[in-house]
Amino acid sequence: MLLLISDANVIIDLEAGDILEALFQLPYDFAMPDVLYEEEIKDGSPDLLNMGLKTLVVESQYVDYAIALGEVHGDEPGFYDRLALSLAKQEACPLLTGDSNLRALAGHEGVDIRGTLWVLAELIEFGLLTPEKGLASLDLMKARKRRLPWDNAKQQIERASYGVRQSGA
Repeated sequence: MLLLISDANVIIDLEAGDILEALFQLPYDFAMPDVLYEEEIKDGSPDLLNMGLKTLVVESQYVDYAIALGEVHGDEPGFYDRLALSLAKQEACPLLTGDSNLRALAGHEGVDIRGTLWVLAELIEFGLLTPEKGLASLDLMKARKRRLPWDNAKQQIERASYGVRQSGA
C-alpha cells in the first residue's frame, strides 16, 4: 500500500472541510513525523491515531538533512515541515502538503508532491465523497479561512466527478 507523509497543512484543510475521517478510508497509508504530531497536531486532533494516522521516527541523518535545508533555504518552510519532507525522503514516498514553500522545496529536492486537491479528487474517484459534498467541503474550508487555489479546486472536483461518471460509478 502506498505510504504518504503528511505535514499539518492538509490535515487542517480536511478537518476544516469536515472530511478528515474519509482520508483514512482511502487505500493508502498516511504518516507524519512523530514530533510533528506531538507538537502541532495531537492537542487539536487527538483521534487521528485511532483514525489510522501513523507516526514515524525521522532517523538522525534525515534530521540533519532537515537542519541543513534550513541553513541553505532559510526558515520557510519551518523545521517541522522540513522534517515531513525529510521523512518522505527517508521513506522514499510522496509528500502530502498544501504549503507553497514546502511544495517548492520538495520539488527542488525531487520529492513527489500531492496536496489537498489531490486528496479531494481521490475521495471522489474512490466513491468516498460525492462531487457535491466535495464542493460543500471546499466552501467550509474557504469559510474557515483555509488557503487553497479555489478555482483550481473546483476544476479538480469537476474532473474527478467526470471520471466517476465515465466509469459508470
